[in-house]
Amino acid sequence: MKFRFLCLPLLPLLALALPACNQQPSEDTAATPPPPPPVPGPDLMALADSNAARLLLAYGRQYPGHEVLLQTRLGNMRIRLYDDTPIHTANFLLLARKGVFDESVFNRVVKGLVVQGGGSERRTIALHSYRLPPEIRPGHFHKRGALAMARYDGEMNPDRLSSNNDFYIVQGEKMPPAQARANAGRPLTPDQVQTYATLGGVPGLDGQYTVFGEVVEGLDVIDKIANEPVGTDNWPTTDVDIKVKVLR
Repeated sequence: MKFRFLCLPLLPLLALALPACNQQPSEDTAATPPPPPPVPGPDLMALADSNAARLLLAYGRQYPGHEVLLQTRLGNMRIRLYDDTPIHTANFLLLARKGVFDESVFNRVVKGLVVQGGGSERRTIALHSYRLPPEIRPGHFHKRGALAMARYDGEMNPDRLSSNNDFYIVQGEKMPPAQARANAGRPLTPDQVQTYATLGGVPGLDGQYTVFGEVVEGLDVIDKIANEPVGTDNWPTTDVDIKVKVLR
């Protein structure tokens, strides 16, 4: 707030203490701009296994989204999100809009399999470790470019609950129909078998993890990320930073 100074006759002893007439306030006293309004949606620290599905479904209905742009130093990928995986789609949109993914990198790269992102060693945004119930649909499979959510396996996660922020994008490889059927975690349709033969993917992951989107532009970026040198933990030796923008 700018202050108005009242001009008075200078008095002995007080002259130095009174500001001169028409003196402008210093930059330090200028009003600071108000902070940007908070991004709507559930508090990320209030989400838990017990309420995530309910809160995210309500958020997705109020703030829907269908496409995002994932930006990296190696290029960009335009990703379409599925409507029939509403919990995972709403969660991805929420974290994108709140800037969580903008503080993350591709932290696990397995060439010929997947590139996994969402992890971070420098996150400043508080995020509770809630999980998502699976939304595994027969029509969504691990073809090249598929977007899915990672999860812990085994006895520690018998319900196959998905991570809230660790996603992966499939690179995979082309394989003949017999191999695709043998490797698949479930029965494949003829169209899916044909896609694995012509486009490629990882049929062994089908039926195990929730696929909730696919890359519709920028498939070559997957290969560029997969070709990055990695350490013994599969983390790229030079970080591949992530920025995610909701397009529509």
